[in-house]
Amino acid sequence: MDAASVSVRLNPFKGLDGPGGTPVPWSPYGRILESRPQFILDPLMHAGCYYVQDSSAMFVGHVFRRELQRLGCPPGLRVLDLCAAPGGKTTDLAASLREACGDAFTLVSNEVMKARASVLCDNVALWGDPAVTVTSVDPAVIGRTLAGWFDIIVADVPCSGEGMFRKDPRAREEWSPAVVELCAARQKRILADVWPALREGGILIYSTCTYEDAENDSNLRWAASELGGEVLPPEESFGAWGVRITDCGNLLRDGEVPGEGQWAGSLRKTAPAGHSRAGIEALRPLRSGIPAPVVKGKDLIPSPDEALGIFFDKSKYPCVDVDLNTALHFLHRDSLSLPDAPRGFNVITYRGHPLGFVKNLGTRCNNLHPLSRRIIKDIV
Repeated sequence: MDAASVSVRLNPFKGLDGPGGTPVPWSPYGRILESRPQFILDPLMHAGCYYVQDSSAMFVGHVFRRELQRLGCPPGLRVLDLCAAPGGKTTDLAASLREACGDAFTLVSNEVMKARASVLCDNVALWGDPAVTVTSVDPAVIGRTLAGWFDIIVADVPCSGEGMFRKDPRAREEWSPAVVELCAARQKRILADVWPALREGGILIYSTCTYEDAENDSNLRWAASELGGEVLPPEESFGAWGVRITDCGNLLRDGEVPGEGQWAGSLRKTAPAGHSRAGIEALRPLRSGIPAPVVKGKDLIPSPDEALGIFFDKSKYPCVDVDLNTALHFLHRDSLSLPDAPRGFNVITYRGHPLGFVKNLGTRCNNLHPLSRRIIKDIV
């Protein structure tokens, strides 16, 4: 069995600085690497300059860009990434929306599992787009609360995972026909629960990482007939790169494409939809935009996420550009000594890219890097 490939997707709003490699045919900023570096020891990853993502998973982003073009990017476009953790598709959608719509969009990134939602929050923070809101609610809550609110819903649903067999031996061990049946039923429930939140004429992008028809084409046909929709034609442009055309979508199989397994299809909602007056605040977001500084004693303490934002103004604070070793010690959350830096809050940068804040006390610095994002590996 061939080894799994390694790929990243560069952040176009942070200078396209990151590993070089072979372009991914369906992703303008995707790169397939020759070998796997130690990503955890690259400050550029921690700066949000790129996201490590399987090249096949990037195909969902391609389908999204195609459907976004079909809708014509109306002002105030609203998009939901329903099963969003750990954040690969969310960051892809955010970059595509900002390129196509400027500031005129809202992206809600939802993950029902709380532990996974915290990881999602961290990855959204690193990417740095202020138009992304992170929530952690059941799809049924979204359907009840935000009727007819979204123009596009991306549902990369939990599945039986056949497309991950090469990468994850545990997925192979846990697979069975009963699991496929269970997953197909759960996927139908997820789609039915969130369906009211999609406006009439809106588009559902549905994807899995399995090869099972029951979870892919059959479920999209079911959604079209039972919920009220029209299946949209699959992509025909990437046959030379191993992408298959199925009845309702496209299938990428490991061994035929560089990455792992993925299936994706889309449909347009034809059923009438309600019109909710509620907004995303009703979902009690875990994160919305870039957090503001907080007052603590006599200090106005900046949020660590402020420095990571794509619109961060580096003239607002003194910036200290450091070497690799110092950057890694900062990311390890070690205390630093910056005798030449001014006292107070400073931004640590690496190759010009902000990593976060320290408060320089003179003899030492308080490291304000979030504990949840610190490098665990020992730094020499």
